[in-house]
Amino acid sequence: MNDLSDVIEADRAHVWHHLTQHKPLETNNPRIIVEGKGMRVWDQSGREFLDAVSGGVWTVNVGYGRTAIADAVHAQLVKMNYFAQSVGSIPGSEFAKKLIEKMPGLSRVYYVNSGSEANEKVFKMVRQIAHKKYDGKKTKILYRDRDYHGSTLATMSAGGQDERVMQFGPLAPDFVRVPHCMEYRAQWDLTGAEYGRKAADAIEEVILREGPETVGLLCLEPVTAGGGVIEAPEGYWERVQEICKKYDVLLHIDEVVCGMGRTGKWFGYQHYGIKPDFVTMAKGVASGYAAIAITVTTEEVFELFKDDPSDKLNYFRDISTFGGCTAGPAAALANMQIIEDENLLDNTTKMGERMLANLNKLAEKHEVIGDVRGKGLFVGAELVVDRETKEPAEEAKVGAVVAACNARGVIIGATNRSVPGFNNTLCFSPALIATADDIDEICNAVDEALTEVFGG
Repeated sequence: MNDLSDVIEADRAHVWHHLTQHKPLETNNPRIIVEGKGMRVWDQSGREFLDAVSGGVWTVNVGYGRTAIADAVHAQLVKMNYFAQSVGSIPGSEFAKKLIEKMPGLSRVYYVNSGSEANEKVFKMVRQIAHKKYDGKKTKILYRDRDYHGSTLATMSAGGQDERVMQFGPLAPDFVRVPHCMEYRAQWDLTGAEYGRKAADAIEEVILREGPETVGLLCLEPVTAGGGVIEAPEGYWERVQEICKKYDVLLHIDEVVCGMGRTGKWFGYQHYGIKPDFVTMAKGVASGYAAIAITVTTEEVFELFKDDPSDKLNYFRDISTFGGCTAGPAAALANMQIIEDENLLDNTTKMGERMLANLNKLAEKHEVIGDVRGKGLFVGAELVVDRETKEPAEEAKVGAVVAACNARGVIIGATNRSVPGFNNTLCFSPALIATADDIDEICNAVDEALTEVFGG
């Protein structure tokens, strides 16, 4: 690596990093990732790491160094880089068509630039529908305990991870929480499909308590991400769909993390046979090669905003400046082509099964692993002090496992700054290109790290 001392000092002096307490950086160097290739990245010292979290936040789905995506973006930007999304673009139209082909029942694509913004657009649409169709009623938005939907004030108001919203209040009104669906941390003495149906019935209880005439939307992650990598039990999603139809509540599936192949299908909701009214996506849509996020909805919702042109207030009066940047859809088209050409959905399923098997095998050796769960290459291992009581492992020790893996050249994640008392799940989301050797290397590092931190 070249001498990067000037870069390091510029970073220390001027860059405000996300999710970072900067006091230690007064005396320690910030980490700078300089290069990436495949699933490997290199820092400023030239040290190599296997990235098991796809860019730190579940984003680089097809890996680093993809010249096909970079070339597509370059060619598009030279030809036409930007115009406001009030008009069309060639890559915007082409990607919308290709995306909708993967999402039967949905038809309309709204471009924005972040997952938080994509989710907030849904909330605005629902609020406007309430005024256009329900005399200003049905404005309430239901969200689930442990789910996360973004970092704006509105999306934090729909956030089920209390540590992420602390010190940011007061939050927006008319956002109402429903119980989580995590069987490992069961709220009822039930298991399997019975637990799944009960967790869904709890949503109905909230709707009835609030008044069905006031509830416009239910917003859920298909697999809860930062709240602990939680997949709903059998029976949950079918019942959720029934409840939404019964009470005329629109269903919004937040695919910001799970979308574009992460779970082994194009979208996480497609595992469960449900038909959402809204789907939002961001991170893996272009694998981080360009900023892009999307709100997708049905023709029925879209038609609600087509009205008398003489009324200047009856259409969806919204704009996202960088929704008009053509780099995003150009990158997304190339990204999707790679997933198709390299059969990465199948690889995700196979490598996800290998990772689950490896971690379950580690659970036989390390009693600190209380539960292993996940879908595709989106996997979590919850650490506990005691398997009988399920007392969560200390957050500091979970962090020590992450650090010990890092010391071995493997970058993994963990729930943190999320659910008070339950930031105890190791998180894995390697790129969809992961090989068996990559999966084994990740799990071997976890094995050694657990031994170092917890003994055994």
